[in-house]
Amino acid sequence: MMLTPPVFDRYVAPARLRPQLWRMILGIGVLLAIYVAWMGLMAGLIWAAQRPVDPEPILAALGTGRSPVSMVLLLFSFVGMALGTFAAVRWVHHRPAATLFGPWSLLWRDFTVGAGIFLVFALPGAFWMLGTLDLDAGVPWTIWLAFLPLALIGLLIQTGAEELVFRGYLQQQLAARFASRWAWMVLPSVIFGLVHYAPDEMGRSAWLIVFVTGFFGLLMADLTARSGALGMAWGLHFANNALAILVFTTGEALDGLALYRLPFSMTDTDEILPLIAVDLAGMLLVWAVCRWSLRGR
Repeated sequence: MMLTPPVFDRYVAPARLRPQLWRMILGIGVLLAIYVAWMGLMAGLIWAAQRPVDPEPILAALGTGRSPVSMVLLLFSFVGMALGTFAAVRWVHHRPAATLFGPWSLLWRDFTVGAGIFLVFALPGAFWMLGTLDLDAGVPWTIWLAFLPLALIGLLIQTGAEELVFRGYLQQQLAARFASRWAWMVLPSVIFGLVHYAPDEMGRSAWLIVFVTGFFGLLMADLTARSGALGMAWGLHFANNALAILVFTTGEALDGLALYRLPFSMTDTDEILPLIAVDLAGMLLVWAVCRWSLRGR
């Protein structure tokens, strides 16, 4: 049995009241059902709002985020994922949804620290890209600023929902049932990587992106175990996605609110390999500094 920090034991304690695997499987079913129902509700509201104009283009663009409106709608679609997770915990495991977050005093402090550490290390790289790469202009500044408040709220929802599922619900329930880190840390991270598999947009780079995303999830799972709350992972995830969605994109998708487009595609594996290597090194550095900030907890 591998020892875990006392703060993680306290974080997992509510899940130990009803740790049965059948409950977790049922909970995942509830989560997915509510997520799909929310998507259907959004589609219905868009359809009703656009009549008599054909809403098909907006509905088709919703999954790609190729315009400011579709990007915001895509981010807000993750409300369904969050609501589904809350329902699974409350209805199936009979515990408060707040237990997914950890102590509130830690949650927001860790969120701020995590986002701040990420930005300290990411901003020099962003300025280097602005100064050295031949970037294409994205959305105009006026539109970007007009949509920024909604986009930031949407990013809080999107990253928060993913953290609730992978570093909250799955990590807690698996840790309540299994002692091995392979079960409660590695398995959710592998699933996290796999749900980002998009060969249509990424071509032969798809599995490389799955690996990078899964590795990011593994680091976030470790920080959650070390901190005993979702805040650190959520803050890092939020800052990372804000940079990747609101500042730099490669143009295949999720570029409706990006200020700049990189001069290569995610399908250009040879082009992106050096940047991914730098990204992995930076990811490890940020993780190490976040780990250091949690010393003594």
